[in-house]
Amino acid sequence: MKFCSECAHPVELSVPAGDNRPRFVCARCATIHYQNPKMVVGSIPVWERDGKLQILLCKRAIEPRHGYWTLPAGFMENDETTSDAAIRETVEEAGANIELGKLFTLLNVARVHQVHLFYLARLRDLDFAPGIESLEVQLFSEADIPWDDLAFPTIRATLELFFADRAGMREGGGYGFHAHDINRPMRAG
Repeated sequence: MKFCSECAHPVELSVPAGDNRPRFVCARCATIHYQNPKMVVGSIPVWERDGKLQILLCKRAIEPRHGYWTLPAGFMENDETTSDAAIRETVEEAGANIELGKLFTLLNVARVHQVHLFYLARLRDLDFAPGIESLEVQLFSEADIPWDDLAFPTIRATLELFFADRAGMREGGGYGFHAHDINRPMRAG
């Protein structure tokens, strides 16, 4: 940051009184410009019929990770709840009509200043199509998930946790809530 968004005066990096971290501070109007993590919110849209479960994935049409597979997700907007963001992103990226379930994963990705949230979701129908940020959208069974072509570590972690909980359901368990820190970087490619 170079200039104050309030008065356009150059900012300086300093630790404000009563704070413990360097912030961009305007010497003219005294505005402290806090920079906080971004929220990435999405869904795990599932279709289940006759005991066969499939998950809807989107192939990215944008960077980062163009051409890699992801769950429908994106940055939360102001004046939006996390559930609103999950539904909106699913519509924007996959054109899918979902019934949103409970929050499933909360993944801290501190190295890129993000928190990723994924909700369980049920597809209401099979009327879906790629949005402007997706090259294609497709249903995958667990065996067919393109594990080597997933876009982000948070997607892999969420899917692994989902299928582990799913396997536990056969033994009387259910879907839990999972909070983890993701410290591994993305693969190059």
